[in-house]
Amino acid sequence: MASFERHGCRLHYEVHGQQVHGQGEPLVLLHGLGSSSQDWELQVPALSRHYPVILMDIRGHGQSDRPRDGYRIDTFSDDLLALLDHLGTGPVHLVGLSMGGMVGFQFAVDHPQRLRSLCIVNSAPEVKRHTLRHWLWWAQRWSLARLLSVETVGQALATRLFPKPGQAVLRRTMAERWARNDKRAYLRSFDAIVGWGVQERIGQIQCPTLVVAADHDYTPIQTKQHYVALMPNATLAIIEDSRHATPLDQPEVFNQTLLRFLAAHARAQGSSNPC
Repeated sequence: MASFERHGCRLHYEVHGQQVHGQGEPLVLLHGLGSSSQDWELQVPALSRHYPVILMDIRGHGQSDRPRDGYRIDTFSDDLLALLDHLGTGPVHLVGLSMGGMVGFQFAVDHPQRLRSLCIVNSAPEVKRHTLRHWLWWAQRWSLARLLSVETVGQALATRLFPKPGQAVLRRTMAERWARNDKRAYLRSFDAIVGWGVQERIGQIQCPTLVVAADHDYTPIQTKQHYVALMPNATLAIIEDSRHATPLDQPEVFNQTLLRFLAAHARAQGSSNPC
């Protein structure tokens, strides 16, 4: 198990495949709210054959510490920057799922020189309460997150995200993982999402960007189409028969989609940073 400390918070990370100082461009995978780097287990074998793969447990998640403060998207982004400095990497390819995608957006606008490409999976560049519907959604999620146990929340999420009879093992596994969350850290991470946003800045993101949208995600494809149009070098890939956790319910399609994107934008020998 590897870890490093930033401002008194110990952060867990893993490196798979080629060493980050060797050949190959590092590929960073960031998980979503209430999850951990363990959720990339269906990606690591396929991706690490081509790239050194870096996983990090966001603070409050997985094997990282659960401090009382520091639960902000920009803090999560700065934690990632500190990890890359700790490992001594150059620019990386960054993939973020859900909350990890929000961290990806934040990192891209704050540290563009550290990215070769960006992949956003079932996420958005802001979570703002603009309408009554948004306020009602927030109030419901806020209340349920505080009233229900993490075990109950985990079971409900697993049932919603993996409803097929053939997904019984996956459904049970994910419910068990989510049940291990620290409730205080989970709630503070949830609160970090609501009200956050960098949508007004994403037009500055110059590096190649892939937005992956599941056809049955929480938010409609039209929402992704809207913000993809705001970025000069972004494309949209729609994955069918998938819900919010696309890397888990459609791992082979997701892996091939990501690998094609990365191959198309791999660094040519001696080229400069595309961001």
